Amino acid sequence: MTIRTIFSAAATATLALAFASPAFAAYDGTHCKKPGVCWEPQPGYPAQLVGSKYDPHFDPAELAKQQEAEDAMVARNKARTAYFIKTGTWIEDVNQIPK
Repeated sequence: MTIRTIFSAAATATLALAFASPAFAAYDGTHCKKPGVCWEPQPGYPAQLVGSKYDPHFDPAELAKQQEAEDAMVARNKARTAYFIKTGTWIEDVNQIPK
């Protein structure tokens, strides 16, 4: 047997095992509400998330921190870009940009 024959046989066996596995054939596609919407909750998962243990309970203060950080980033980028347009020199550290 040549190396090519051995490799070909091994590849064929691997593909046969992959397609015969239960995970590959587990979904039969018959429970879709409409095309592409086939998600079904696991047993015990609530129909509505609000008030359940799966409800994420986002804290408004934490969400506000994210927005503040993004606003500060936009302001820094505006300052860098304005200085670059004015002088042709890019300065990464906003504190080093002359006022």
